[in-house]
Amino acid sequence: MDKVLDSPDRAVEDIPDGATLAVGGFGLCGIPSTLLGALAAAGTSGLRVVSNNCGVDDWGLGLLLRAGRIARMTSSYVGENKEFARQYLSGELEVELTPQGTLAERLRAGGAGIPAFYTPAGAGTQVEEGGLPWRYAADGSVAVASPAKEVREFGGRRYLLEEAITADFALVRAEVADRHGNCVFHAAARNFNPLCATAGRITVVEADLVVEPGELPPDAVHLPGVYVDRVVAADPADRRIERRTVRPIPQEV
Repeated sequence: MDKVLDSPDRAVEDIPDGATLAVGGFGLCGIPSTLLGALAAAGTSGLRVVSNNCGVDDWGLGLLLRAGRIARMTSSYVGENKEFARQYLSGELEVELTPQGTLAERLRAGGAGIPAFYTPAGAGTQVEEGGLPWRYAADGSVAVASPAKEVREFGGRRYLLEEAITADFALVRAEVADRHGNCVFHAAARNFNPLCATAGRITVVEADLVVEPGELPPDAVHLPGVYVDRVVAADPADRRIERRTVRPIPQEV
């Protein structure tokens, strides 16, 4: 089945207000920036987003956040986005902070049909006890707090029960995809992308290069096309470096 669409706008046009999105990438590495730009242009709002972070103030998910389109974030790291901090502390945004490994496993479990699992991450902390502020009220009080988690002991060690994550839509970016949706990711971009893809009920992939079926060696495929519903070509200019670091030019003696 040919899953390629002719534009990113078509690929996201049926994402409704209030949808849950699983969005791949880490920082600005491997984020589906072309699809996020199309979604920002579509005006979709009230989104409940699961992603490792929320981009930066003017790129990636930060575009949706700045426009007030995101109602809730489930993330493990949010330190590069000042607008994120402002909205959270002012009560405009609900935030569930989750340990990074736990977030990855919750997505993997959702894609594998596993409803929940036990992990030692967070045991003995407020993650276990509950009461972490998910949303503040306008007066600075806690309007919504995290619930306490179920605890069990295995081998004398405490473990917390964490529920799996699934999403209405998954937006991911691949280096190469064929027309059947088989995907290859580049280096560190193979981080949350495959996990988000499997956790989405409808998965949309943007790829730097779209090839014909059979061009990808089976052993090279990172994400089988059975998990992918739509493929679009990524804008080749749609890339950003989060922090450009270079060495100074040596001075001649």
